[in-house]
Amino acid sequence: MKFLIVGLGNIGSEYRDTRHNIGFNVLDALAEASNISFSTQRYGDVATMRLKNQNLVLLKPSTYMNLSGDAVRYWKNKENIEVENILVVVDDLSLPFGALRMKGKGSDGGHNGLKHINQMLGTEAYPRLRFGIGNDFPRGAQIDYVLGHFTAEQRELMPERLKVAVEAIKSFCLAGLPFTMTHFNNK
Repeated sequence: MKFLIVGLGNIGSEYRDTRHNIGFNVLDALAEASNISFSTQRYGDVATMRLKNQNLVLLKPSTYMNLSGDAVRYWKNKENIEVENILVVVDDLSLPFGALRMKGKGSDGGHNGLKHINQMLGTEAYPRLRFGIGNDFPRGAQIDYVLGHFTAEQRELMPERLKVAVEAIKSFCLAGLPFTMTHFNNK
């Protein structure tokens, strides 16, 4: 079986390691743990790996967040991957820092990357792994917050949280969505 694992983020050094780029960070951690590397291809940086009997295509879109759906649709079609085998890793303001929540479908929740993916796929029924970034910002400062950097305390906790996110992705591909939701949500 083949899976498309998409980590959302924005390209460019000014966005590196910002809260909005946590999807890129999770995929980088997965690639590092699997001893693989990304290459720049159409619509993004791509890596492929085998996980037991599963084939994974890892994608970090180069389309900027608001146009992520272009990359997802292109690689879904190119690799002939079913929608239920697409997993989008995304930052989430409504979850405390480091909390994970996997869902099989859902609204965009105001996230522009998910909104565009919904439009390009024509459905909201694809799995996503939401990585909590917290919401400790004053009213009207949401954009600055998501494009800002993690606190020193959060950076210290980050390696462990990334490791759990990587294990959740592996579980999704090997054991399926229901098992992974039961064992990783809110962990």
